[in-house]
Amino acid sequence: MSRSVDLDTLLLRDFAPRPELRLARAGAPDRPRFPAIDAHNHLGGAFGDASGDWPGRPVGELLALMDEAGVERIVDLDGRFGDALAREIARLQAPHPDRFAVFCGLDDGTFATDPAFGETEARRLRASAAAGARGLKVWKTLGLRLRDGRDHLIAVDDERLDPLWAAAADLGLPVMIHVADPVAFFQPADRFNERIEELAAHPDWHFFPTRPEPDPAYPGFPPFEEIMEQFAGLLGRHPRTVFIGAHVGCYAENLAWVGEALAAFPNFHVDPSARMAELGRQPYSARDFFLRWQDRILFGSDAAPNLAAYRRWYRFLETRDEYFDYGGGQGRWNVSALDLPDDVLRKVYRENALRLIWQGGVPAMSFGSGGRTGRVERPSAPGTTPRPPSRALDSGFNVARGTAASLP
Repeated sequence: MSRSVDLDTLLLRDFAPRPELRLARAGAPDRPRFPAIDAHNHLGGAFGDASGDWPGRPVGELLALMDEAGVERIVDLDGRFGDALAREIARLQAPHPDRFAVFCGLDDGTFATDPAFGETEARRLRASAAAGARGLKVWKTLGLRLRDGRDHLIAVDDERLDPLWAAAADLGLPVMIHVADPVAFFQPADRFNERIEELAAHPDWHFFPTRPEPDPAYPGFPPFEEIMEQFAGLLGRHPRTVFIGAHVGCYAENLAWVGEALAAFPNFHVDPSARMAELGRQPYSARDFFLRWQDRILFGSDAAPNLAAYRRWYRFLETRDEYFDYGGGQGRWNVSALDLPDDVLRKVYRENALRLIWQGGVPAMSFGSGGRTGRVERPSAPGTTPRPPSRALDSGFNVARGTAASLP
């Protein structure tokens, strides 16, 4: 006789249903169909356990794993600055320039005491470039936590940072930028929140309650939509600077928004890192997105290098497998793969990153008469109210709706 389950006492953490689907599946390939560049990884310990134990292991072991996994190159976002950057370059990039590219970082701990933090970081970026850095990593604390000397939250598009973005353009360095976080992290941690278990495990990732008005002096976190509006403003105000929006442009839940941002801002690129869970539960939309933006997507994992994680990505991008485990941890669902064609895979896996990071090439862009940090002169989206100049998205991009006017 079977025992019935008492739903009043069954705990969520104990609920682990086994799918009864019977599907023909290709499984995870051992190697990618084409050599891959992992354009989003952490090898130096700058972001805690994101690096695993690789900071203390011999580089030869990492190279052997990369060879076995079919990973030609890795972008290490953990360079930081100064002596730490010099050590990371000496460890990875200098002896293996065709296998690693090290990005530098900001000294954002000084923003509250340095009124000229934008100019200071521009000088620091030039010094980092002279030391060999191949790009700049900017983390989500910008727009969420960093405050100035008046204790005002520093917006993503704060004009005091304009010298930094202009310096990146002058130096030809791409900016890997992560703003905000999953939308659910800005919502109440209640029975409706689809990431409730993740938030329970990482309460410091919960950016709620959000402040009721866009006042930088107000305590609390800005709403998700406000941060994304600032991000779009930054992209539009610095058309010469190449930005790579981490985690599917920081808004994997809304591919329409990201697609319209890519259409509005030719200097914008994205990586899919750490967002297989989001992409794989909307496989038709995700496949269309990859096909449409195949020249602007750079493969990245954001996982300490290991064979299982890489092979899961190869399965996701290359096969037609349905409803499989993405590795867990973000939500209680499985994913379906994208079955991307070979010409798209070549670009996403390798060619786009090679062009932007190793070859320093950017597709030709026309931005009107905005100048170094000028605005793109294009009409506003139909039916929208123009924003104040500090937030104007002159490309015609409508943040709230994720739509754009037809571009000339």
